[in-house]
Amino acid sequence: MKEVSSGSRNISTRGMPTVAFAFYGRVSTEDNQDPESSRNWQLARAESLIAPREGGVVAEYFDVGMSRSLPWQRRHEASRLLAALSNPGRGFDAVVIGEPHRAFYGNQFGLTLPLFAHYGVELWVPEVGGPIDPDNEAHDLVMSVFGGMSKGERNRIKVRVRAAMASQTLFEGRYLGGRPPYGYTLRDAGPHPNPGKAADGKRLHALAPHPQTALVVRRIFGEFLKGSGLYAIAESLTQDGIPCPSAQDRARNSHRTRVAWSKSAVRVILRNPRCTGRQVWNRQRTDEVLRNVNDVALGHSSVMRWNPAAEWIVSKDISHEPLIDLQTFEQVQNLMKRRATSGTPHVKHRTRNTYVFRGRVHCGPCDRRMQGQYSHGVAYYRCRYTREYAIANEVDHPLNIFVREDALLGPIDAWLASAFAPANLERTLTAMADTQPVDPTQMRADLLRSAIVGCEAKRTQYRAALDAGADPAVVSGWITDNERERSLAQAELSALTQSQQNRLTRDDLRRLVTDLGDIGTVIKQADPAVKADLYRELGLILT
Repeated sequence: MKEVSSGSRNISTRGMPTVAFAFYGRVSTEDNQDPESSRNWQLARAESLIAPREGGVVAEYFDVGMSRSLPWQRRHEASRLLAALSNPGRGFDAVVIGEPHRAFYGNQFGLTLPLFAHYGVELWVPEVGGPIDPDNEAHDLVMSVFGGMSKGERNRIKVRVRAAMASQTLFEGRYLGGRPPYGYTLRDAGPHPNPGKAADGKRLHALAPHPQTALVVRRIFGEFLKGSGLYAIAESLTQDGIPCPSAQDRARNSHRTRVAWSKSAVRVILRNPRCTGRQVWNRQRTDEVLRNVNDVALGHSSVMRWNPAAEWIVSKDISHEPLIDLQTFEQVQNLMKRRATSGTPHVKHRTRNTYVFRGRVHCGPCDRRMQGQYSHGVAYYRCRYTREYAIANEVDHPLNIFVREDALLGPIDAWLASAFAPANLERTLTAMADTQPVDPTQMRADLLRSAIVGCEAKRTQYRAALDAGADPAVVSGWITDNERERSLAQAELSALTQSQQNRLTRDDLRRLVTDLGDIGTVIKQADPAVKADLYRELGLILT
């Protein structure tokens, strides 16, 4: 009996089927769906499709917790499946998908099918009753519709959820979850209004003043209105031994180790409108931005960004006990605005001196980056740590720590020179050659070549349709779209081919090193700006 490794399990293949299939499926999140149940019904649907052809599943690739919007190359199991296609010993002849609505999103089908066709692996889906024909326009249309429906479903869910949350905030003042703001804690607000969730024991929550931190919030507003700055307020709170927000709520801030107050923590409290007793939502939004503008097939990444105050959703009525009144809050906002605009406009100054290790030197006691500073014509790196912060964080740190730049240059340059010494040269060249990416664009290039071949095949079909008497206007549109797609693929393929040709071989590296001559002398005499670029490219970090 042969054991075939699959996505998350091993499948026994005693008595191999006539056609060996790999199964692919996906479930979005464990919280909202049972992965095992989802996998079972998708697999059952796939097996019912291939059973009449005496086919059997010998490998599984099942993604759990992967959003449908992620391209196949960024899903764990889907990327493994794509990588297996190029392996002649992959163990399967075709791939079957039980639910294309979960597998493909937007234009993912059009970007993925050419890779299956290139490696001669059939793709089976129930919606076409068997394998997809890459040259069949009806098949292409059906799968494109499913991709569009998948994208539309996700967008509709986003719209409905956002509309519901905006309504619940505006009219009900409902607490929608998340970390309670500093100064508040959570209290029970009764059973959940949804009968199903209420039957599961879920309840609503609301904000209530925290017995200790609510007093701190009122103190911060009072001191700011009396003229104290953000830093002065933070320093006075630290001196009085009052835990900062991350120290007050350790359960939600286990990743933070600092307990001293900072200016940013004070600023967040002063700008939070929820301390006036009204619920606020939509202060932040999640934008989806392209990971690579030159390769849209890589999809998007989620980025959190702040919304302007005009887009916030604020409850019409007071929903929880206020810590300060609305008039006080507005006075503070106006005062912060005046202070921000009354001073001299900040001008970004150009660095007058070159620091070879800029951003590279970290302080040992506090692990922060040290700042560059010139004194009497000598470059130093300094870390300043106020006494109150050191005491609060239990860090043994002097007020200032200095290190001279020239004390670091000698040992670092000697280390680099030793790497290119005759005794170590071969090992260094091997390391340099091995660290170059091994054809990272090969899969994308294969995909593009398959797309170009597909475009050429379609062009032949379109011309045959025209000769057979099809509507010239319709066929002309098809040909135009096909030529545009082919041109884009050809341009991207040319760029990828050029980047692959720019890889350095071991002989190229040896020739470059030999042409430089004595590496030790070259490094020692190099311009400081050149050295700074070299250390940055090396990823050098000094502690």
